Amino acid sequence: MGKLVGYTIFWIAVGMLLMLLIGNTWVGLILIAIFIIVGYNLFQCGC
Repeated sequence: MGKLVGYTIFWIAVGMLLMLLIGNTWVGLILIAIFIIVGYNLFQCGC
C-alpha cells in the first residue's frame, strides 16, 4: 500500500510541475480531463 501511495504522490507532483510550466489554465483543464478519461479506461481494462 505504501508503494502505491508513493507512486501516486510522485505523479501528482509531476502534474503540478507540468502545470507550472504550461501556465495556461484552459490547456491544463483540457489535459486533466483527457488524462482522467484515459486513466480511468486503462484502470478498468486492467491491461
